[in-house]
Amino acid sequence: MSTADHPLRSVGGVHMRRLDVQASEAHATPLRWSHLLLLLAVLPLFGESFHYVKAVRPLWVLSKAFPLLSLPLALIVLRGERPPVSRQLMLSFLWLILVPSFAAIFSFQQDFFLGLTAQVKLLPMLYFFSFLGLLRWLKPSSREIATGFLVCAAITFALLLALWLAAPQSWYSGDYKIGDSPFLSVDGRGNRIRMPMYFGMIGIFYCVRRLVRDRRPIFLLLAGGGFALVVGAVRTRAMVIGLAAVLAFNAVRWARPKARIVMALLLPCVLILLFTVPYLRSVFATDANSGFDIRWITSMEALEFLGTNPLHWLFGVGTITPLDPGGLITYFNHFFFLADITWLGVVFEYGLIGALLLLLFPVRGLMLFRKIPETSKDAFLGSLSDYLLYVLAISPLYPLTLSPGEVAIILAVFVAALAVRQQPQPSVQHSFAPWVTS
Repeated sequence: MSTADHPLRSVGGVHMRRLDVQASEAHATPLRWSHLLLLLAVLPLFGESFHYVKAVRPLWVLSKAFPLLSLPLALIVLRGERPPVSRQLMLSFLWLILVPSFAAIFSFQQDFFLGLTAQVKLLPMLYFFSFLGLLRWLKPSSREIATGFLVCAAITFALLLALWLAAPQSWYSGDYKIGDSPFLSVDGRGNRIRMPMYFGMIGIFYCVRRLVRDRRPIFLLLAGGGFALVVGAVRTRAMVIGLAAVLAFNAVRWARPKARIVMALLLPCVLILLFTVPYLRSVFATDANSGFDIRWITSMEALEFLGTNPLHWLFGVGTITPLDPGGLITYFNHFFFLADITWLGVVFEYGLIGALLLLLFPVRGLMLFRKIPETSKDAFLGSLSDYLLYVLAISPLYPLTLSPGEVAIILAVFVAALAVRQQPQPSVQHSFAPWVTS
């Protein structure tokens, strides 16, 4: 692989040595523990770690309220220069909130303000402004931000491993409420721990990038152990397939041209091996136990409801407020959940325009990453870009509307890193200057 193809290197002799010295200086930057502890306290909330974990009810309630509680931090962003992405994000947010709420008036005879309550799931999109405001106020160094994310990743895997080893069988529940799943469950896939894996996935991507860059076996052990826990303990098909897809994509992208031919021949074998795991193979199942029949009926009813009206397809038809205990199930007389039909569900609620706006959310993040100066494209920032690829890879199985805050804070970190481009490059002695400026 040439230096230009390497994900973590730039090109040029003297220039390359200068960047290496700057990188080593940056890693020598002392951590300010007050900054790190504050980041560790709020990162799980910004990352929606408790957003669907009702087993820890106080943190679940706090997570639901946190988009509004943290919003005053956005005032810090308003005081400075308008950051990239902000216009796109705010216009997209307003469109996605207002248009389906208005459409639901005609589709489901629902009051406009009740319709607004159906879009509270999109409030974490505003984390871009509040988290960027936090970064501008706190002014953490790049090392402190990376350490905060990676410590959260380590805690995630430590808790996952502890639960997998120590939780008795009586803790695993096979009872499912409509539209809800227990944190520890047992079903056809076996015992499952529905651990939020946002930081864990970033940790795996980080270890893979460090393995490629430094060739240290410890990172192979960490990445392999993390992948094994995702496959064996979390057992979420979308998660495993998305993780494998991003790792395979990067392996081919980073390989030398001749090695890519070998990898292209090996990937089908790896894919076949991966789908020998029974619960992963069940993603193609069509029997009643797989839930395929429910998703099929939901898809057919959604298509029939959209009909041939172009306005329905362009703008969506909205949905019913979550304050209604029956929701769409009562309206369609069927277990009707838009998340089950992923992109079709997004088009149903938001229309093709809304679906495009949601798709452009992570895509804009990848575009931002490409603009970051080479001196800042380290393994951590690369792992965040890998997570955006992962979000796109699993979107046919896991809709983007479920955890928009995850993407929002990655965009905020990229904007903070990009701010270094608008300042004079620091000298070698001061190369650890923060990304974020006041």
